[in-house]
Amino acid sequence: MAHGIKFVSKAFPALALLLILALGLFTGILARSELRLREFIEPRPFTSEIPNDATSVKRGEHIARTRGCFGCHGQHLEGRVFTDEWPWVKRAVAPNLARYARQQTTSSLNAAIRHGIGHNGRALWSMPSYNWKHLSDDDFVALISYLRSAVVVQKELPKPKLGLRARWQIGTGKSQHMADWALAVPKLEYQDHPNAALRNGEYLAMTMCNECHGLDLRGATNPDGNSPDLAVLVAYSEDDFRELMRTGTAIGNRDDLFLMSMIARDRFWALTEQELTDLFVYLRTLPDQPVPQDVPWRGNP
Repeated sequence: MAHGIKFVSKAFPALALLLILALGLFTGILARSELRLREFIEPRPFTSEIPNDATSVKRGEHIARTRGCFGCHGQHLEGRVFTDEWPWVKRAVAPNLARYARQQTTSSLNAAIRHGIGHNGRALWSMPSYNWKHLSDDDFVALISYLRSAVVVQKELPKPKLGLRARWQIGTGKSQHMADWALAVPKLEYQDHPNAALRNGEYLAMTMCNECHGLDLRGATNPDGNSPDLAVLVAYSEDDFRELMRTGTAIGNRDDLFLMSMIARDRFWALTEQELTDLFVYLRTLPDQPVPQDVPWRGNP
């Protein structure tokens, strides 16, 4: 018995030291990740008025559908908890968007949607704001007009939570927050081009497709595997392309493309005939453009 007491008395200082070191490490990770989440460039305040006419609301609903608001926030914008999709962040929660749009100022919504910055002064870490970096002011205000007009469906949601793994990756720079990603989006190249279809096609692609296919549309590594360079669509006829976008069915009658099939059926079926034409025109220019290699979205996740 005496030997046991003696052993414990000797081991206790070492265990206490390990606990102190572990606590220090945890505190350091927490502090560094919090610091990183507050390192961003503040966007200018957005002060434009939000219209409430029927045309704007209808346009905003089209933007919400084709840009993916329903897929992440629920088919009634009621919010959604992501349990299996992003386990590394502990708990990602898409808020009740109809309620959130009413609670926040227009400037705060602009910071979140187009710049990846939350209303609490921290960068976001699961909202893919980079996908809407180039969303036009007209489409943005129409979107907010629709969101504020949508029926608020009551649903209880837990608070989002960053786990230790996520904080480690953010704090050490292994994972970038969404404000960083938004700044990394390449600029639009064809907005002064005389071809209206090319201008609009680029705008559509760069506010819809770079969520999955890389910020420049030339491919990215996602949790489900490699999202291809969209230059592969040069192999598609326009009819094949329309079928893919409307139904999620690829050449060869393949309808099991996972994310692409799911997203086409949730979002892209709502694109107009003209939008599909314009998108096809632009995407067929990609094979003639160089593919930058030294970019983070084609690195390892």
